[in-house]
Amino acid sequence: MRTPRGFVRERADRLRAIPLDAVLTSLGAKQDIHDRAKWHTAKGPVSVTPPKFMNWSEGVGGGGAIDLVIHLEDLGFLAALDWLARHFPECVAPPTSPSLPHLPSFRSGLVLPTPDPHRLPRIRHYLLEVRGLDVEPIDALVEAGTIYADARANAIFLMHAPDGQPIGAELRGTTPQPWRSLARGTRRDRGCFAAPQPEPSSVVLCESAIDALSCAALNPGSLCLSTAGARANPRWLASLLKEHDEVLCGFDADAAGDEAARRMIAHHPAVRRLRPPLKDWNDVLRSQR
Repeated sequence: MRTPRGFVRERADRLRAIPLDAVLTSLGAKQDIHDRAKWHTAKGPVSVTPPKFMNWSEGVGGGGAIDLVIHLEDLGFLAALDWLARHFPECVAPPTSPSLPHLPSFRSGLVLPTPDPHRLPRIRHYLLEVRGLDVEPIDALVEAGTIYADARANAIFLMHAPDGQPIGAELRGTTPQPWRSLARGTRRDRGCFAAPQPEPSSVVLCESAIDALSCAALNPGSLCLSTAGARANPRWLASLLKEHDEVLCGFDADAAGDEAARRMIAHHPAVRRLRPPLKDWNDVLRSQR
């Protein structure tokens, strides 16, 4: 069965496999009459050896149709997917709703919002333009299905258990009226949302997925996790402390955040406080953009 993550990944895989010569033709490129592997584009000659291409004049290469459109059209990942879907609709599967995987008994009550890929531009605009987040991690998490849009254009942030199974989701509205919630059946004691970091030197606990992404942008090298609220002693924290030497509590700089941080440190003295200089990490990030 397809999970939301698999749904997005399958769509990208189908579009990535579109023949490069078809993409180049749609872009108005002309094939060289003497060298059939060379195409003349608006950005100079491009050599094609499927599935790879190389623009020698700009020193840029890649593999697959998505990379090619990103390069030649100066688009981001999601915009390139949309471009390919418009020009090659036959390569996009009908928008059926992905089914949820079978979950163990403690997750049996989980109801994740159904993904609506057509709403992705709305949440991408919200996260990048309104919230000031960086494009690369957002596009990577969208491609992985960890962030997706539902039919109401809410931004959905999947929460995972250590074994990778979804245990819930944070929901955030993308309209001017602030709104946030959790997916029905979410088990915050079983896992969290993570802003990935390959080799983190520290771990920072934040109150929301957006704050975790903001904190990760401000603190490169830190693995930033969301506790989905100012929670003093999430069930998984003890195991986290065994795996990492430095764990910081980055809860909001307000009375609730300070009190939750105080109680967390009382439970786990190894945790140190990392108080944002403004109310939360997203406020800090936006103040610097």
